[in-house]
Amino acid sequence: MKANVIAVCISEKKGTKKHPVPCVTLVEDHGILGDAHAGDKRAAFRHRQISLLANESVDKMRSLGADLYAGDFGENILTSGIDLVSIPVGTRLKVGEAELEITQIGKQCHNDCEIKKQVGKCVMPTEGIFAKVIKGGDIRPNDDIIIL
Repeated sequence: MKANVIAVCISEKKGTKKHPVPCVTLVEDHGILGDAHAGDKRAAFRHRQISLLANESVDKMRSLGADLYAGDFGENILTSGIDLVSIPVGTRLKVGEAELEITQIGKQCHNDCEIKKQVGKCVMPTEGIFAKVIKGGDIRPNDDIIIL
């Protein structure tokens, strides 16, 4: 199965849901232009410039009755056809024109997020991954994802 991008999402303000956009521009060691979380230089977050989540993970939550859309988990890139959590930290991915390096698998869910409150669990803590931007470029839905 071919791995590709389903959606690219941003939020202009921290603490708000991300929403799909037609294209994002990644900037080396910064994140996504126009995303509220880009450029965070605090040591605790610098390695989490980009978040990725598999649409297959979102489908698990949908099967529990959650009404979910791209960006609802705070992911920047919604993927298909790639087992994100099996990719070791340090692996590089070519996504569209950009190159990412996987830096973290999963994260602690903040204050039992709305999704966890709705259906009893959340996939982001175990199935979401984070990356830093090694090479900037544009990413759009349907772009290929290649493990380098």
